[in-house]
Amino acid sequence: MDIDPGLAALRPLGGFFVLRAAGDGGRSPAGTLPTLAEAYGGAKSDVYGDSIIFRVELVAQRLRTSELRVSASIAQQGLAARLWSVALGSAVLYGRIPDPDPALLHWDPAATAPDDLWLAEMRPLPGDAETLAAAVLDRHLEPLGETLRARYGVAAGLLRGNAGSALAGAARELQRWAHGSGRTDLAERARALTAELFTHPLLSATGTLSGTAFRRRSCCLYYRLPGGGVCGDCCFTRPPRSVPHSSPSAPSG
Repeated sequence: MDIDPGLAALRPLGGFFVLRAAGDGGRSPAGTLPTLAEAYGGAKSDVYGDSIIFRVELVAQRLRTSELRVSASIAQQGLAARLWSVALGSAVLYGRIPDPDPALLHWDPAATAPDDLWLAEMRPLPGDAETLAAAVLDRHLEPLGETLRARYGVAAGLLRGNAGSALAGAARELQRWAHGSGRTDLAERARALTAELFTHPLLSATGTLSGTAFRRRSCCLYYRLPGGGVCGDCCFTRPPRSVPHSSPSAPSG
């Protein structure tokens, strides 16, 4: 299938798979919304100032936590899920992916999916695992991780665990949709591509993938939120015993 400017084939999969792109009739955010390249580099926007700080603090407010390390983890996992969903969904349905160049990908840190990402230019890339890993891990999640580690002290293993969890979640949803649509060929393509991605050095140690099930080796810290528990793929089977929020020994990955 030829990749279309609006990535219409992804829309039935749900909001995390949607990407607004040039040529689909959407409103251009150029000049108002920062690009992800600007966000990772700490550039200030007229609307949000430092968009990473804005996003982390907004997530903290929404989740009612004073621990910015926790909200940084949750914010990073949400963006990882968006990036993996678009890339994996495009690779499986189109055989190619839209180049998610951080300099072309505009981001609204105040919004939620599907309105948070807008691609200024459609440049198709191959849909193989090597290209996906370079596009999502190398160009997005690693520079984002460096920023979050420097500012909030979030462990590298935790952030890479979030990346693995987000990839597994996107693959699970994609395979569920494919089976429900009678497209077992697409489900198998998603399974094979995901399995190959998990052989990447930055993902191979993040957890164990078995079919559509994933068990990570780190914790995203969700249990530290008010009323929070453990996620379905967490390394913990129950929330760890409560520790003071300021403790440097708090589990982080």
